[in-house]
Amino acid sequence: MERMELGVLVEGGVLLVSRALGAGWARGSLFRRLGSEGWTRVQGGAWVEPGREVDLSTRLRAVQLLKPRLVVSHRSAAELWGIETLTPVPPTDVPLEFIDPELTLRREGSGVLVHRMPLAEADVARREDGLRLTSVGRSLADLLRAGPRDEALVAVESALTWRRVNHARRAPVTTTSTIALALEAPLRGAESARRHLKLADPNSGSPAETIARLRLHDAGLHPTSQAELRTADGRRRYLDFLFRAEGLAIEIEGYAYHGTRDSHRRDIARFNQVLQCPEVRLLLRFTAADVFHRPSTMIGEIRSALVKLGRGLPAHPGQEARPRNSPLTTFPLAFRGSSPTNSTTRGTL
Repeated sequence: MERMELGVLVEGGVLLVSRALGAGWARGSLFRRLGSEGWTRVQGGAWVEPGREVDLSTRLRAVQLLKPRLVVSHRSAAELWGIETLTPVPPTDVPLEFIDPELTLRREGSGVLVHRMPLAEADVARREDGLRLTSVGRSLADLLRAGPRDEALVAVESALTWRRVNHARRAPVTTTSTIALALEAPLRGAESARRHLKLADPNSGSPAETIARLRLHDAGLHPTSQAELRTADGRRRYLDFLFRAEGLAIEIEGYAYHGTRDSHRRDIARFNQVLQCPEVRLLLRFTAADVFHRPSTMIGEIRSALVKLGRGLPAHPGQEARPRNSPLTTFPLAFRGSSPTNSTTRGTL
């Protein structure tokens, strides 16, 4: 039997060993050729052609070619839809996730997690590159059912809002009602998933904001999120969180840094404008590192500020309390861990 060239047997950059053997290649000759030409093994029985990046789509395709009934799901599907998660899939130590609607496989190969659960054809989408994955609504419903709560809500709120993902700004990809509809199926974890969905805030601007709000919620603190203010010159400014009664504003800074002089100047001007709004008596800033790694410290500082402001006490020793509706008396910015290497300011505020 005359063997076929390997390039003819490739699909989407992936070669299945079974196809090569069926096309006349002897196992020993095949593996010698794969090694000498620089092919990359991604799964038992699947290799990626030389020169092709072994990215998420390629890794998922390799598994799906080996087991066509598997459908990309959960965090892997969220990544393909441009939805942020707390544990992005590309790192090799994060398993690729699939649903097996035939309820037979639990695990298929190294680094693969298979969920055995029903899946209607209406909940399956197909990408232009041929990958089959769960719809946005079903993907988020699965994350909510599987938990944990915080990780699921980071994904949900990312999907509900405008976000910058992979260096591009994208529009919301679903609605709360669509997710709620997907949660009507009588699957395990549906009750807690519906309860957690009620905590979702479509105004959240980043994963750090989502986690900060959940930490505040768990501590019994419920500020207004993305609170709109008007500056003295009539401009709109939005704060991540505002305790209106006490006049305490909270800003959560991301990991990126606005490093140019112009952006730094704009940040200073913006915060000065915010502090001149009569609704704001004190502004606290926390970094993403504070939110994720020092939440108890963050909550403690917020509680302390609320107590002082609620009693009319100065926020810092040596200061006099700022009277309500007194825009000309400003409190200094209270920075918490906001170094040039790990904090940023959202320029749209």
